[in-house]
Amino acid sequence: MKKQNVSDAVIRRLPRYYRYLDDLHLKGSVRISSSTLGEKMGITASQIRQDLSCFGEFGQQGYGYNVDELRTEIGHILGVDEEHRIIVVGVGNLGRALIQNFHFADAGFLLEAAFDVSPALVGGEVAGVPILDAARLEQFIPEHKPDVAVLTVPQAAAQLTADRLVRLGVRGFWNFTNVELSSEVENVRFEDVHFADSLLTLSYRITER
Repeated sequence: MKKQNVSDAVIRRLPRYYRYLDDLHLKGSVRISSSTLGEKMGITASQIRQDLSCFGEFGQQGYGYNVDELRTEIGHILGVDEEHRIIVVGVGNLGRALIQNFHFADAGFLLEAAFDVSPALVGGEVAGVPILDAARLEQFIPEHKPDVAVLTVPQAAAQLTADRLVRLGVRGFWNFTNVELSSEVENVRFEDVHFADSLLTLSYRITER
């Protein structure tokens, strides 16, 4: 049973657990101890046990964790088995690269369509995903009810596009616009991706070395 008020730090570690366990599953591993998993991930065994305790009881004393069972449980917590619906808004270089290379289905998302304002792109497709005119969002969203929009529009259009999508009922945003977006509407969630943050983190680490 999931507990309330799980910290953001714990939530952000869950995908890492899932990724490592998925890799172990694909390699045929049957079980793993918290200490071994911690060594692979660079965190302590006690941290793993503490994180997992936020969601219930996992593993057995003296046995460790069944890899497939823990992977399935964490996947369920993350909603991998719910098949959320997702759209991409903005099919420039980044939007196109995400559609072509990111496996949305592996994360539990069904990519239904992409949208753009460019006549040169509308009517085409990327990796089998149709590119529709952004003017059709008002028709498409009420019909298909996507849970999440991937935003790869120019910065100048980012907040206006988000506001428009929120009015249409979208409540989750994977935001690649490099703009901190916000909404006055309750229960709207933004996951902002800043490539520069990651690169600057690396810069600090190699400078520190």
